[in-house]
Amino acid sequence: MSEYRDICTDGLWKQNIVFSQILGMCPTMAVTTSGTNGLGMGLATTAVLLVSNALVSSVRNVTTPQVRIPVYIVLIACLVTLVDLGINAWMHDLYKVLGMYIALIVANCAVLGRAEAFAARKPVLQSAMDGLWMGLGFTFALTTIGLCREFVGQGTLFSQASLLLGPSFSFLEINALPGYGGTLLMILPPGGFLTLGLLLAAKQAWERHQAARASAAPPLPMAPAAHCGG
Repeated sequence: MSEYRDICTDGLWKQNIVFSQILGMCPTMAVTTSGTNGLGMGLATTAVLLVSNALVSSVRNVTTPQVRIPVYIVLIACLVTLVDLGINAWMHDLYKVLGMYIALIVANCAVLGRAEAFAARKPVLQSAMDGLWMGLGFTFALTTIGLCREFVGQGTLFSQASLLLGPSFSFLEINALPGYGGTLLMILPPGGFLTLGLLLAAKQAWERHQAARASAAPPLPMAPAAHCGG
């Protein structure tokens, strides 16, 4: 259980694709103009990571080292094509917003990186869990950046969620600042870099604070030694 707990914490925080590994910057900067866009892109990438890790782990013992990378890329490309067609069929409005960035999941270094670094060396269940939690960590990062940019830029949270993701997501839509004119800079590309930099600085500051607290904590008292009767 400790190994699965480590997989969970690594994916969400310690080895977060965006906040720790600084990978997937193209979709991170391009689609995070709102929390809804970030959530949709993150969930699509999570689906690809989950299934690709499981498939790569399944074929790792029958794939020679010389052709492993082309095999991984073909598997990932097939999965991305299925996700792309599925979003186009069932979430067409979201598809029109995300556009080519869904297809570019194939070129996301994080997807191929997890296949090579983890799934090619671990059993199927652990690889699937790694893909799931890495994807959820990526979704968390994209949604957080999107919400920050959307809140400052428009004064809303998860705008058009019911239109892009479906009517069941309408409860997410919040007009936090009615009458707010918005800050255009946060919706433009510079706002993405500014938001990412501030969030990275906040994460580093929090981790340093936690490390300082841990090092300053007093040592645990030693248990008294047992005495033998003489």
